[in-house]
Amino acid sequence: MSKPNKKRYKLSEVKAQYTEAVGGDVVEFETDKGDVLTFPHPLFADDDWSTAVDDAETSRDKAVAILGTEQYETYTAAGHADGDIGLLFLAVQQDMQGQIKKRPTRS
Repeated sequence: MSKPNKKRYKLSEVKAQYTEAVGGDVVEFETDKGDVLTFPHPLFADDDWSTAVDDAETSRDKAVAILGTEQYETYTAAGHADGDIGLLFLAVQQDMQGQIKKRPTRS
């Protein structure tokens, strides 16, 4: 079935538009001690990372899955609780939903 306007989406362009809309493919945040930590943006994360986060059963397991062991140690050394990363994750998801309400343009 062809589109009435004969345009189609090009996947690389769609991804680029969404990457720009949400501010990049990596989430960066700062701890209360000034450490800058990162994790993949959930919209662009690879399957292994997404599976590890989805399979995590406790707040600690989820925080480690999101940040990785080394960054998790920095995160907790700054005094942050395991559940706080869940709040950050929620904020990223809400921001993402607000940013991607606009449909990407077609080529």
